Amino acid sequence: MPTLTRAVNGLPVAVLVGACLSLLVCPGTARADDILDGNTQNSGTEQRADASDDGTVSVTVGGVVFDHSKNGSGDSAGSLTSSTSWSPPPCWYAPKYTPEQLQKYLEPIWEAGSTGYQWDAEQREKYNAGDEEKGFNKDKTGEGYWWGSYVNKNYPPGWDSCDKDYFWVDTGDAPPADIENAVTPEVLAELAYAEIRVPGTEVTLAPEEATKVNLPTWAWLDGAEFKPVSVTASVEEIGVEATATAEPVSLEIEPGTPDAEVYPASGVCQIHDGRIGEPYEKGRANDTPPCGVKYLRSSGDGTFPLEATVTWEIHWTGSGGAGGDLPDGTFGATQDVVVQEIQAVNR
Repeated sequence: MPTLTRAVNGLPVAVLVGACLSLLVCPGTARADDILDGNTQNSGTEQRADASDDGTVSVTVGGVVFDHSKNGSGDSAGSLTSSTSWSPPPCWYAPKYTPEQLQKYLEPIWEAGSTGYQWDAEQREKYNAGDEEKGFNKDKTGEGYWWGSYVNKNYPPGWDSCDKDYFWVDTGDAPPADIENAVTPEVLAELAYAEIRVPGTEVTLAPEEATKVNLPTWAWLDGAEFKPVSVTASVEEIGVEATATAEPVSLEIEPGTPDAEVYPASGVCQIHDGRIGEPYEKGRANDTPPCGVKYLRSSGDGTFPLEATVTWEIHWTGSGGAGGDLPDGTFGATQDVVVQEIQAVNR
C-alpha cells in the first residue's frame, strides 16, 4: 500500500486509503459523523428526514437542510441537466462539530496510535494549542463551530477536492475566503439546484391514439403542472439559506424522423401565460398548430420516437439580499407515436 501524507480533515490520506480498502467503502470527507445532526455512524453522507405538522418533509444532507415542499413531484418527475458544462458542487464545507464534539471524535483516534506518533503529536498541538482547558476552542463554546467537508454522493468521486483540515469559524463571521465551496448563499443555491425535480414531459397529442400522414398534429403540455418549482437549502446553525427556482420557458420537439415538419419551424414552442402549446379544439384539424408536428410518411408497423424537452430557467435568492442566475436546465422524455396513412374510400 502506498504511503500518502496529504491530510483530509485532520487524518493522513494513508489511513483513509487503508480504511477504504478494508471496508470496500471510502468515507473520506463523506463521513456520516456530523454530531451536530446527532448522527455518528460512518456510512456516507448523512441524511435525515423530518416531517412538520402540515406533512411537509425536509431532508438534512451533509449539514444542509433541503426544503422540498415546493418541488416537483410525481412518478415522472426528474432532475435537470444543465445546458452547459456546469454542475453542482461535488463537496462543500459547513459547520460540523462544537469544540467538545470535535475533541470527543479526534482524541480516540490519537490514542489508538493508528496515525503515527509524529502526526498525533502535531494534531494534539494544533487543536490543544498547549492548553488543555482552552483546547479545541472550548473557551469559545457557543460562539462558533468547527467546519468540515461533506460530499454530494450524486457527483462522485469529488471527495478529494475538499481536503482541507477542520477549521474554526466564529458565529456571524464568513468562512475564510480561500476555502472553496464553504457554504454561502450562492453555494447553497447551487446545492438546491441539484435537488430540483420537474414534472415529466410527455406531451398531449391530437389526434391522440394515432396521427395521420400530412395531417398537423397538435402538441401541448398541461399548464397546471408546468409552473415554477423551487427548493430551499439552509444551514440552520449559521442562519444562511438560499432558494433556487426553476421556471419553464420552452418546449423543443424532435419528431424522431427527418420525414416530418415541426411547428413552429424551429421546433421550439415558447411558453405563453403559463401554457406550452394549445389544446386542440374540434373543427381546427386543418389549422396550423402553435406547437406540433406533421409527419410526411407512415411509421409502418412501428412507431416514431418523439422527444419532448422542456427548458427551465434557474434563478436564486438568498440571505442578505443575495441572488442571481444559474445555467438553464433541461428535462425531456421520449414517447412512441403511431403515424398512419389516410385511408381513401372508393365508391
